[in-house]
Amino acid sequence: MESAESLGVRKASGRTKLAPVHAALMTPQRGCGVAAACAAALTGGCAAFLLAFQICCLFIASAGAQTPPKGEDSVRVMPDQMHQLRIVKVEVYPFRMQKSAIGRIAFNEDASTIVLTPFSGRVTRLIAKIGDTVKRGDPLFEIDSPEVVQPQNEFLAAVAAVNKARSQLELAQIVEKRQKDLYEGKAAALKEWQQAQAQLVGAQNDLRSAATALEAVRNRLRMLGLTEEEVAALQEKGAIRRAIPIYAPIDGTVTARKVGPGQYVRNDPGEPLYSIANLSTMWLKAQIPEKDIALVRVGQEIEVKITALPERVFKARITAIGAGFEAATRRVIMRSEIPNPNGALKAEMFATFKIMTGEGEPTPAVPVEAVIWEGEVATVWAEREPMVFERRKVKVGMEQDGHLQVREGLKAGERVVARGAIFLDNEWRQ
Repeated sequence: MESAESLGVRKASGRTKLAPVHAALMTPQRGCGVAAACAAALTGGCAAFLLAFQICCLFIASAGAQTPPKGEDSVRVMPDQMHQLRIVKVEVYPFRMQKSAIGRIAFNEDASTIVLTPFSGRVTRLIAKIGDTVKRGDPLFEIDSPEVVQPQNEFLAAVAAVNKARSQLELAQIVEKRQKDLYEGKAAALKEWQQAQAQLVGAQNDLRSAATALEAVRNRLRMLGLTEEEVAALQEKGAIRRAIPIYAPIDGTVTARKVGPGQYVRNDPGEPLYSIANLSTMWLKAQIPEKDIALVRVGQEIEVKITALPERVFKARITAIGAGFEAATRRVIMRSEIPNPNGALKAEMFATFKIMTGEGEPTPAVPVEAVIWEGEVATVWAEREPMVFERRKVKVGMEQDGHLQVREGLKAGERVVARGAIFLDNEWRQ
């Protein structure tokens, strides 16, 4: 039989050292290492055996604690691993039926317009540029046209006619008063007073006719684009202008300009010179497929995502639905209006639409990150007891606002792993 020294059981300074016992315990095959350690301790005496046995028990206990027992569909985690997991409660979420569509952003046609010239002429000066913000009445450009000379001449003639008629009326009023005084003083005949009254009535009619003619010419000048201030200046000074400015009809932003300096333009509705749009609100136009049109109603809520602004979600309501299909696409145009206070929305931006077509359906929901997909199979890790989680198959439905609808496999109030679900799944597969 080998001595205790040959097996590594030595005494030094009153303390028993178990070198071969420790070496045996460190072997890759733990069961064999424990058996070898006990055999080595037996040869070293009772004290060595008892000490080796206690060490073996502690080693086995610690090994069992460090290796999480793993069942067929469950995983146990250690306390120091819990910080990797975020456990959430399954809550009821009102999922709503949705339909998807594609579309674009457009100018609000109720707050945009084109600018035409009311007469033909040559452009002498451009004032407003594309992108400029203009107010109603701001000048956009000037046109030199002989067509505005004749109306101004007629206006001055009408002003002169009104002044003449007013003078005739004042004279007729004086004559009528004198003849009345003479008649009452028995110094004139009744006939003379009646003639003066007739002349007064005629002067009054002439003044009304002249004033009507003046107002008609004034309106014509307004239609040509002259402002009240310009008409008043023409009436006061009598200076005829050939270059007439064209003014902005609404508040907004210049979105297009199709005229250049020196260009000859005509009064043609097919040739808009400027386009102005109020950008404080924009239209959202979606193309609804023919199969979904029966589910869409005015007033339904929509969510819009813009390709150019992926981090933002815009919400609005349907304000109008087209009366007919587009022949080429077999789709109906749906329209809604949305505020655009900071100008983030631009015309012709591409957009995707979600249309809420039904009432909310309250069902259990989990975060999207809690679901692990394996082909068509969806699973979650549900908490069975503290630090023990079981793998559970679920049937999911629609996704809304970062939540997945759970139709089967979970009940409201249960707890599942959100962040860290992939970590548990990897542990389970090892």
